[in-house]
Amino acid sequence: MLTIKNLNKTYPNGTQALNNVNLTLEKGMFGLLGPNGAGKSTLMRTIATLQLADSGTIDFDGIDVFKQPGELRKVLGYLPQDFGVYPKVSAEMMLNHIAKVKGITNSQERKGYVADLLNKVNLYKFRNRNLGDFSGGMRQRFGIAQALLGNPKLIIVDEPTAGLDPLERNRFHNLLSELGENAVVILSTHIVDDVTNLCKNMAVFNEGKILVQGNPQTLSDTLNGKVYRKHIAKSELETFENEFTVLSNYLRGGQFYVNIYSDVNPGEGFEAVNNDLEDFYFYCINRKEQEATI
Repeated sequence: MLTIKNLNKTYPNGTQALNNVNLTLEKGMFGLLGPNGAGKSTLMRTIATLQLADSGTIDFDGIDVFKQPGELRKVLGYLPQDFGVYPKVSAEMMLNHIAKVKGITNSQERKGYVADLLNKVNLYKFRNRNLGDFSGGMRQRFGIAQALLGNPKLIIVDEPTAGLDPLERNRFHNLLSELGENAVVILSTHIVDDVTNLCKNMAVFNEGKILVQGNPQTLSDTLNGKVYRKHIAKSELETFENEFTVLSNYLRGGQFYVNIYSDVNPGEGFEAVNNDLEDFYFYCINRKEQEATI
């Protein structure tokens, strides 16, 4: 179990990246959904012992993360949003080295373990290629493999599907789903579909705060019958934003649409639509922004 209590972090420039964050996570997939710049990466780095908070505590299965960072690292798998590689080292050689550091000392066992990981992320046929020659998507898959070394009990993946094509993304989803059966897995992302497909529990995170937490479907259902869509001219967007609670705007079939939140049918050509987690996510973010301007 991962327990986070009253976590706060303010950077020297005055940005409050974490604002009294409280979370309790059991085994399984947990989605942390928020826009870029929300503070998600700060929270992930803090849990991963890469930076300290100003106040608060983090405990994982009896390990005090701030007082015992070395103990946490023994059971941690971490894929940061941005990570570097040694360009002149092959994928197999690098994973073999990391496996040694993780305590897998038997060479035959280590070789088989590394091969299995490379197969899982579809990189085995490129095992002898230098990491500097990898494409962005291949580097991301290598990052996923290194995060899984040592059968970690706490796995943190920060924007893990960035740069992956649809097939790779589906493969990674299946892999994460398997891992969630035996570990606490935190998926930090701004991609709503990743949370919808993988997570039984989630939180919407913005401006360093947990805005809401719960089951994705349950949260989405709170907007049932309250989301409406209309085709408008793009030039009308500002007018609609002033008049309605606009959740999102998008193109579909070359036409411009808005989705709005309303307790009653707004008429005026709007049609009711089946809402989803994306609508709920935009509702949370937009509501917070509206409160800030009052």
